[in-house]
Amino acid sequence: AKWNLECLFNNTDHRTDLNGVDQLIVRRGQPFSISLYLRSGSYQPGISSLDFIAETGPQPSEQYGTRARFGVSPNIDTSTWSAAVTSPPGNTVALSICSSPKAPIGRYTLTLGQSGKIEFILLFNPWCPADEVYMDNEQNLAEYVLSQDGIIFRGSSKHPIPTPWNFGQFESGILDICLRILDMNPKCLRNPGKDHSGRRNPIYVTRVLSAMVNCNDDKGVLLGKWSDGYEGGVSPLFWRGSVEILRNWDTQACQPVRYGQCWVFAAVACSVSRALGIPCRVITNFLSAHDTNSNLVIERYVNEKGDSIQSREMIWNYHCWVESWMTRPDLKPGFDGWQASDPTPQEKSEGVYCCGPIPVKAIKEGELTFKYDAPFVFAEVNADIVTLMKKKDGSTSEVTTTGLVGQKISTKSVGSDTREDITHLYKYPEGTENLLTPNASAGNFCCGLSGIGCLTFWLPVLTTLTHCLSNIQPLLWQSKAPICSKLLYKKALFFCTPSSYVS
Repeated sequence: AKWNLECLFNNTDHRTDLNGVDQLIVRRGQPFSISLYLRSGSYQPGISSLDFIAETGPQPSEQYGTRARFGVSPNIDTSTWSAAVTSPPGNTVALSICSSPKAPIGRYTLTLGQSGKIEFILLFNPWCPADEVYMDNEQNLAEYVLSQDGIIFRGSSKHPIPTPWNFGQFESGILDICLRILDMNPKCLRNPGKDHSGRRNPIYVTRVLSAMVNCNDDKGVLLGKWSDGYEGGVSPLFWRGSVEILRNWDTQACQPVRYGQCWVFAAVACSVSRALGIPCRVITNFLSAHDTNSNLVIERYVNEKGDSIQSREMIWNYHCWVESWMTRPDLKPGFDGWQASDPTPQEKSEGVYCCGPIPVKAIKEGELTFKYDAPFVFAEVNADIVTLMKKKDGSTSEVTTTGLVGQKISTKSVGSDTREDITHLYKYPEGTENLLTPNASAGNFCCGLSGIGCLTFWLPVLTTLTHCLSNIQPLLWQSKAPICSKLLYKKALFFCTPSSYVS
């Protein structure tokens, strides 16, 4: 038998034609068409048998979901692997085939009995309501999946500077490079069967990408450098797009490209995410805190003369990360949508330099126990800055406390090059941190509830307070208290009407 993969029609229908039409690239949960030319005989419904096997990865397994066996049905079932014949009986068989919307992404072989094999690439499908990355707004899809050019904001909170960037996710060879990045990740090298199975889950893929865009633990794409010269490579300021970086990594046997800083790491992660079908955007947080010990406070030390003492904790003029759009079935309801992840290597998470994904809403609501890395991202936009004087006898005393971090959190607007301020998605407005009105009575202290209702309201608040206080060092009690009050306030807002309790 001979095949016609109808690449032009299918790739256009699946919005992958910008990758080219020389190979079949389709999105999961959406039917695609192929034609089968039989050398002898003809296909007769109810008499002829057509059985398919779809496989991905080096160790395909039905248990892992990387192998699917299915036959011809009267109609396509878009909830699972399925096939249907759409032509009349004859020696040319037109087939409609659909993958499961939960299938792992990646390279596939499709075997049709003794008729041979075809190869295709399967991607996430943000146009499919059953896919975890489904996004129901065409303008947003055009911006966050299909757009190859964008703007990244740098500079300062007073003067954000728009920097053009070519994401280039559909440039020649880029999709192949993105799949190679997944194949080179340490989880895949250790257990390829389990890793390929995990690729059904955009949470897993996003976390892998946040580790693989930097090279600190693996054969990742970029090496970061923040000081001295850039000998042996180029300044991060040199880059204008992701394509050259990804191609350099690919052609140099997966050796890290030198050098990157936060906006470069984030831009490359955005390119790879969009290439794989995950809606993604680059975020800039001005006056961004780097908290090394998860206590939600940036401790700056000075000596008795007021001179700064070097510390790993710092405030960046700005810091960039990415947000990816997906559901979070692993968390309680209400936290689907934008998820923050950060490929810049700052702190280890589960032993690896990666960060996220964490729901942006979880940061706003102070849900610090949510996966992944909520305290670190919360501190980036909320931490107080405490200046401590270190005395000659080894003791310390607090000098000042300020709370200026997390300003003008920005991203490119949909359909234009203007700056969209999304600070409100990460935090409540500054100056609204009074939990209760000054004349709080027993009734409004519990949102007007009493008895069990009052207890039900305060239990999650007290849970947050307990978590907040668990890491406090005695010397930092006073400086940490404002952060705890922020969390308490946010918990209260989740259960109360804000207008009643915000001064």
